[in-house]
Amino acid sequence: MEIIAEDDVEKKRRLAKKIFKVAGEKGIYSSSIYEFYMARGRGEFSGFTVPAINLRSMTYDLARAIFRVANKNDSGAFVFEIARSEMGYTDQRPIEFASMVMAAAVKEDYSGPVFIQGDHFQVNLAKYKENPHVEIENLQALIWDAITSGFFNIDIDSSTLVDLTKPTSKEQQLLNYEVCAKLTEFIRPLEPKGVTISVGGEIGEIGHQNSTPEDLHVFMGGLKENLSKGLTGISKISVQTGTTHGGIVLPDGSIAQIMLDFNTLKTLSELARREYGLAGAVQHGASTLPAEDFHKFVECETAEVHLATEFQNMIYESKHFPAELKKKIYAWLKVNAAGEAKKGETEDQFVYKTRKKALGPFKKEIMSLPQETRDAIAAEIETKFDFLFKQLNIVNKKALVNKYVDPPSSKEKHVP
Repeated sequence: MEIIAEDDVEKKRRLAKKIFKVAGEKGIYSSSIYEFYMARGRGEFSGFTVPAINLRSMTYDLARAIFRVANKNDSGAFVFEIARSEMGYTDQRPIEFASMVMAAAVKEDYSGPVFIQGDHFQVNLAKYKENPHVEIENLQALIWDAITSGFFNIDIDSSTLVDLTKPTSKEQQLLNYEVCAKLTEFIRPLEPKGVTISVGGEIGEIGHQNSTPEDLHVFMGGLKENLSKGLTGISKISVQTGTTHGGIVLPDGSIAQIMLDFNTLKTLSELARREYGLAGAVQHGASTLPAEDFHKFVECETAEVHLATEFQNMIYESKHFPAELKKKIYAWLKVNAAGEAKKGETEDQFVYKTRKKALGPFKKEIMSLPQETRDAIAAEIETKFDFLFKQLNIVNKKALVNKYVDPPSSKEKHVP
């Protein structure tokens, strides 16, 4: 596979156009999950949770593994995603990420809609305080870049603006729903013909105070007030239930057990559907949850669960990952991520929390590993994907997805 310099954007777009064209000829198309989620909000089906999978490294290889699992299990309800922060430290812009996913679908003879999502298109609180207009413009530029690259699912994360020092939930959520509305207004005119982009909102920042029904009511009420009359709103809502991104690292480098509040998740999912017609609540930061707990997302009727860190961990910890390359990466971290070291933490804790930052600088070396090495690593992770698809009960859901998600017409070719 050719590694193209990050600054060669035009070359990447030319290749993306070719990939999307070939995919379209094979009945593969980037799509929005909006109509599917709206049907769930109307109560037309239930009993499963859509996995949204962040691919930070080996994107093409792992996407191929996911499509193999999808073909094996006749699954159609799954999402590929990458967050704003991940695009930076993994050196993957939207056009590259989308192209790798679509190329993987072609390679594995997949067919039908492919859901590609911008995860945590997040407001940087410090930059917003410094100059809110510039930060919003930066997010708008990212959204434009993503949509024109084939991302038809966008999760707006303005929950960083929630101010828990304020006395009332309305005051706490004010900037959150105002900015979410502003960015939703920006998204709608950019939609390709025939596409309603699935937009997600977020009421509780991950790692902070758990979300409440009052938070949801206030956010949804404020969002409605700030959206133009008749404008399509959000399709799902992300909530905080006690998790953190990447988990809590113990001194030996292992991960502390997550104390996830499934009751809150269930309550808010039911409320989101009943009162607002949304697909339900979305759970972030769950990939390091004990394996035996994943079925609980289905029992709680969680609409979507985001999974990222464990797949990154499995790459680094694979017996097939070259020991010399790992040693080189960890040495690089001690120099280039030294500023993130905290007093009292062990080397294992430091490495665990910072090694994601090396995925961009070492992207070329990782993607230049022998094909048999990458295949062996992907095969290990494929087993995990298969487990998750079964635990989240998305087996035999492709026909249901196709019922609600229409392919683009000949006049609506969505090519970057």
